[in-house]
Amino acid sequence: MAETTTSAMQRADIETVREDYLHMAQRRRLYSGVLILIFAVLMISGFNTADGRNAGGFWDGLHRLGDFPADLISEAYAKAANLPGHVLNALPALIETVNIAAVATILGCAGGVIFSLLGTRGLAYWPRLIPVFRRITDVLRAIPEVVVALVLIFIMGGGPVPAMIAIALHTAGAMGKLFSEVNENTDLKPVEGLQSVGATWGQRIWLGVIPQVLPNYFSYGLLRFEINIRASAILGFVGAGGIGYELKNALTFGHGKFDEAAAIFLVLFLTIVAVDQLSSSLRNYLTKGSF
Repeated sequence: MAETTTSAMQRADIETVREDYLHMAQRRRLYSGVLILIFAVLMISGFNTADGRNAGGFWDGLHRLGDFPADLISEAYAKAANLPGHVLNALPALIETVNIAAVATILGCAGGVIFSLLGTRGLAYWPRLIPVFRRITDVLRAIPEVVVALVLIFIMGGGPVPAMIAIALHTAGAMGKLFSEVNENTDLKPVEGLQSVGATWGQRIWLGVIPQVLPNYFSYGLLRFEINIRASAILGFVGAGGIGYELKNALTFGHGKFDEAAAIFLVLFLTIVAVDQLSSSLRNYLTKGSF
């Protein structure tokens, strides 16, 4: 009799749990449906508002979406014999773009290392200032490179230096955040051991932290280098030099220069693919020990 009563109670408990689960799942589906509906309404209303403020209108110009690529490809095909010469002419600007990205990546990653070490709990030299250094990286990361570049161009004039500074500042903010997350996963036992024998803060960081985080630092730095090449090319459109500036000039002239624009697109595409493949191989080697 007691066993029968226990079994009945267990079945009742299971049924109660099942009903609670079904009720909770139904409530979650309802909440998800409401959120999806709100998101759809906001997207549609936002699109209609933006389309109303647009000079031409999205739907009115949709049928002309392929006109520019068609003109670009047709003119490049008609003047295919000129492409090798245009590619050679674009190489100096490409080298300038890569140099901007490389210098900005090095300076930005160096700044990111400093901000991350000063903003990580358990490693910071001034623990009370951790929130200050984290907010600095937030500000650097929040301001777009193009805004900083436009301000610097107004002050310093056009050229690669404003682009390099703008990208380096944004890189420092982004890398400060990523490197800080890497630092938080380090083993603090070597640091504590060095501290117990009287090592300075710099010695603890150099001997106890850097050997653990260096592969991830390099991996993130290489990934950022790819991003900075694209950012450097984009900043060329606002007068910051590099291959983006040459592309802007070619597109501004329109017909008659589309073959030159196609050559620049081709050079930029091949460069980004090559850098992506190279950096991916290096990242695999640093993190996994093999290419």
